Amino acid sequence: MIDWLIRGPEIATCNCAYGCPCQFNALPTQGNCKASVAMRIDKGHFGEVKLDGLHWAGIFAWPGPIHEGHGEAQPIIDQRASPEQRNALLTIMSGQESMPGATYFQVFSSMIEKFHEPLFKPITFTADVENATGHFKVDGVVDSKAEPIRNPVTGEPHHAKLSLRKGFEFLAAEFGSSTTKTQGKIALDWSGRHAHLTMINITGQGIVH
Repeated sequence: MIDWLIRGPEIATCNCAYGCPCQFNALPTQGNCKASVAMRIDKGHFGEVKLDGLHWAGIFAWPGPIHEGHGEAQPIIDQRASPEQRNALLTIMSGQESMPGATYFQVFSSMIEKFHEPLFKPITFTADVENATGHFKVDGVVDSKAEPIRNPVTGEPHHAKLSLRKGFEFLAAEFGSSTTKTQGKIALDWSGRHAHLTMINITGQGIVH
């Protein structure tokens, strides 16, 4: 297996209610799972290929809970990436260079039956993980925003953080509210749904502790 690492902030949004039951091994709020995800790689490599400073994103949909499979995915790779970097990121996202069950790339990819042709486009990305605030956008493809959940009476930010003893994406994440709209192969359109922001630190062996 090729040695690789990616480290940096990630924003994930999905169509579940705040908190996302999937994080607790429960069924998704809507009965199906739809999601958008993006990350900035502050430090990363795939073998000898450096990945520092690049972004990747993905749009996903499953007709039921993720573990029942039959999903589809739209990979999106930073347009600035060289051919070698593009191949590295797509390989990481495919889960091919991960131990079984060790990373969310491997787990989710094993539940996907259709990968759409990857897009190579500019990805704008900002994230303040601690304050559950962020935004990523790929023109003509996806626009996702994350913000703190608001108290329905006072309007004040309501901050919630999940801590996991064991995970394949993160061990700690800030929960928030998302607004997501897509165009293209996979249609997403919602506001006031789940978001989580976290610092990814993962290799093909799993989360780096």
